[in-house]
Amino acid sequence: MRLKHALLGALLAATVISSAAVVAQNDKPTVPAALEAKIKTLSKDKRDFLTSDPAEMFAGSYDKLFERLATKTPEEISAYIEAMMDAVAASKFNAKTDMAAIPLDTDNENFNGWKLRRPAGLDPKREPGPFELSYYAHGRGGGVYGGGIATFAGAPVAIFPEDLVAGKVDVAIVGAPLDMGSGYRGAKGGPSAMRTQYGAGGIDMYTMVDPSKELKIVDYGDIAVDNMSTERTVAHVRERVAEIARTGAIPFIVGGDHSLEYSDVAGIADVHGKGSFGVVHFDSHYDAGKGGVHFITHGAPVYRAVKEGHVLGKNYIQVGLRGPWPEKEGFEWMRDNGVRYHAMPEVEKNGWAATMERALKEARESGKKLYVSFDVDVLDPAFIPGTGTPVPGGLTMREAIPIVRRLCAENDLVGFEIVELAPVLDPTYRSALNANFIMHACLTGVAMRKKGIRQAGYLSDLTTEHGQPFYGDKAAKDGKAEKVDPGFARGGRRPTT
Repeated sequence: MRLKHALLGALLAATVISSAAVVAQNDKPTVPAALEAKIKTLSKDKRDFLTSDPAEMFAGSYDKLFERLATKTPEEISAYIEAMMDAVAASKFNAKTDMAAIPLDTDNENFNGWKLRRPAGLDPKREPGPFELSYYAHGRGGGVYGGGIATFAGAPVAIFPEDLVAGKVDVAIVGAPLDMGSGYRGAKGGPSAMRTQYGAGGIDMYTMVDPSKELKIVDYGDIAVDNMSTERTVAHVRERVAEIARTGAIPFIVGGDHSLEYSDVAGIADVHGKGSFGVVHFDSHYDAGKGGVHFITHGAPVYRAVKEGHVLGKNYIQVGLRGPWPEKEGFEWMRDNGVRYHAMPEVEKNGWAATMERALKEARESGKKLYVSFDVDVLDPAFIPGTGTPVPGGLTMREAIPIVRRLCAENDLVGFEIVELAPVLDPTYRSALNANFIMHACLTGVAMRKKGIRQAGYLSDLTTEHGQPFYGDKAAKDGKAEKVDPGFARGGRRPTT
């Protein structure tokens, strides 16, 4: 008994299993003959447990477990297995000792105060529509001149859905500063960092399209977050995302951690209908973890979205997967549910260009509307050090920008999110800068579509071909070439001697 208790304590201390790692194991191992001889007197329950998923997880692999047991006596093996079984039993919910739900004080008068809409009567009356926040004529939202209050893409502000309707807004960028769905804090700073960094506005040199000129873009503020409850927060985020979509504007959500994908996708489905659109999910992780205690974390939004039918598995496309998760079972889950995936091993095998074209073709072929979910950790940490779960070997900015632009230009976009930016983890500004350029690529795609540019992979002739010497010679002949003026720097005055 003392041996059993000692083993139980050691196993319980060593068993810290993340929800992401709890996966189904279909392949039963073969017990080595030498060990088989020692366990022939074990009960059926213990023999079955020896080749179960929990038993493997205690040791890391069946081979390691069998090797560990091979040196023990039959009595020690029996006690060891019993200790593992007791540890598994102790890990389960106990109605007598455990809380099934976190109780809230529903009698509190401020129960919903955190998400209460500001009453119109508290402010001066104004006509519905977007409005500027800057004192300066050319300082939109703290833009290039630095005046005013910083906004996404230097855009004007809208507060209520009636502002979006009155302004005939095309894109409403909204912050969702949630980071409780992750084991790492800091993603709540994403919206403020992207507002105060450039890169989301201006012309796109690849296409010579300026989203700010073609689209009516607004900063829709930040969605309220209950910093004590991810569950309450994602429910409210879902309401606000649907609120934007109902006006006809495209929601662009700036996170926050990736648990937001569930609420964002569900909010879009509430308006456009379940199963009516596909999702391209950029991430180094597949985020379809299941079997955890929490139904929503930043590692589980894809599973929950598919499980609840908001998006069909066959309409999910994964791009950029790499690193130690998922294991075999995760890829099998994707295959079983029709999910298309393009992991970095495919890129290594076929090259990025071929992989990108394959993913773009798959996104278009269903004919459905499209939602783009961009986790910044799909990029190599060299470009985004400011993220909680970086994985080496990711996409470069030169690879990411074109595919995002094309997805948003070549499909009917219903929403876009960029998540997992944690600026506190980056002492430089490049993480927020690059995140803004990714968002700008999608804004450019939406603007191209509005302009009627439907050519796949369109690039501007002006920036892809200099056309010399023809254009230089023609300009000189037409008197358009720059005239040389030696006194230019002196205001045209000749130097005195």
